[in-house]
This record gives sequence, C-alpha cells and structure tokens, in this order.
Amino acid sequence: MPATIPAIRIGDPLRYKSLSVFPLFADSYSDVEYRLSSAALADQSLLIEEVSRGGSVPELLVKNKSDVRVLFLEGEELIGAKQNRILNTSVLVGARSKIKIPVSCVEQGRWDYKSRYLDTSQSHSPVKLRSTLKASVSQSLKANRGHRSDQQKVWREVTHLQTLHGVESETLALSDTFDVYGLQIALYREHLKYVSSATGLVVAIGEKLVSYDLFDKPATCQVVWDRLISGAVLDALENRQTASHHASGSDVQQLLTSIADLAWEQTIAVGEGEEFRAESPQGDHASVLSFQETVLHSSLVPAF
Repeated sequence: MPATIPAIRIGDPLRYKSLSVFPLFADSYSDVEYRLSSAALADQSLLIEEVSRGGSVPELLVKNKSDVRVLFLEGEELIGAKQNRILNTSVLVGARSKIKIPVSCVEQGRWDYKSRYLDTSQSHSPVKLRSTLKASVSQSLKANRGHRSDQQKVWREVTHLQTLHGVESETLALSDTFDVYGLQIALYREHLKYVSSATGLVVAIGEKLVSYDLFDKPATCQVVWDRLISGAVLDALENRQTASHHASGSDVQQLLTSIADLAWEQTIAVGEGEEFRAESPQGDHASVLSFQETVLHSSLVPAF
C-alpha cells in the first residue's frame, strides 16, 4: 500500500431491502487536524466560487480563510453558482490558502448564476456515476491531463438516472433526483444508521460490493456516512425487491485483501498530501489521499 492503513475489522452488516452496509473498524486513529468541507462551509470559514466571472465548468475556486486544513471528498455534491458540480477527487486544502479544485458538472441545463458561492448539498454521487467519474479521472491522469473527468459520460449517467427513475428536471440537475426521492433516502438512512466507532464502510447491492470508503478517524466517517448512503440508495432503487442473496463478510475481506495487493501509482495531489491510484484487472478503480504517511481517505468503486 502507498501508506500505512491500520488493521481493519469488519463489523456485522446492516441490511435494508437490497442494500447492505458493512461498517469497518480500525485499531488506531490519526491525529491529523482538519475540518470537513461541510463544516467549513457552514460557518463560512471556507468559500467556493467560480474561477472567474465567466466561470469554467471543470474548475472551482476555493478560499480557506481559517487556520485549519479542510478536507473535500470525491463525489460530494456542491450546489449553486453557475451550475452544480461534484468533486473529481478528494482534496486537502491548506490553511489560509486559495486553490482550484477539479469538478464535474451535474446540472447540464444551467449556466447562469443562482448564487455567488456554492454550498454542500449533503448528498453524494450515486455509485454508478462515481464509477464513471473515478475511471475517467484515472485515465486523464495517465494521459497527463490532470484530474479531468469525461464530462459527456457524467452527463449521460445523470440523464440515465433521471430517465430510469422518472424524474423531470428543467436543468437536468442531479440534485432534483435526490429531492424527488428524499423520503425513500431518509427511510434507508433510518435503517442503516452509523455504527459507533466505525472508520469506514463497504456498501453492497444484493451480492455485489459497490463501494469501499475508509477514513482516518471515526469523526469523519460519522459525518459522511449518511451522504455516502444517499448516493447508494439511488442505485439500490433499481432493484425494487428485497434481494434474495446478500454479500457476506468473507466477500468484504476478499475485497480488502485485493486492495492491499493492487499496483499503486503515485500522482500529483491537487492540494496538500499525496495521492495514489490503482486499477484492478477487472477494471475496478481505487484511490488514496494521504498526509504525513496517514491515509485520510481510501476508496474503491468497481466497474459496472
């Protein structure tokens, strides 16, 4: 592995209909000090806006006015400004700094100001969209084009999601899909609540493991747990019936073992820290953001 990941224990799964969530527990936690973007945005110690008055679809400007680093997570949704975006990769923004972050548009039909600044939507990219995002960003990095996504594929995935779920959106905004299915998402969250002391989670739909996320401390996992669940719910709703077969703890253990055995390659991180990426023979894409040899966020999304 590119940085030391503590030993992981797999907890008992939480299940609701076709969705299973396996909490992950670490034997040690980091002491790296940072705030999550949602908290920093809430008290306006961090601001996100277009890079210029005219804007640029694949970039946003972040200003951290505080004396503490701020962590953004891959796939989190930001709403406002000229159009809604999602983060292309996890980014650690330095204290008292200004930086451009790589994003993808998830609102194809709007390019005019709704507000000057963007805010968090408290939702996270659906798993299939995240898979498209992660794969295309990794391919862009290999081609020395930076953390760019395939924007056309992202738009197609958002449109497919809305068509599949019968959502009408004037601006083709992903956030409208979350709004329409807000009650169902809340119901899943109620059945799949954060498990105390968990530092990560593996999500499965039926027998298929669809995402893995591990953080450096329980406090981070607790805050983002519901957001990660919200993204997976839209994928799970494709299967309207309760799954007859579920993924098992041994499936999760096999996944964790395979992640450790991947051929990791270092790439240039957007902000502070080090970033590593890997691809499995099956086309699964994984990434790690570490800081001072501590893994802040490790994730994997399989190919679909």
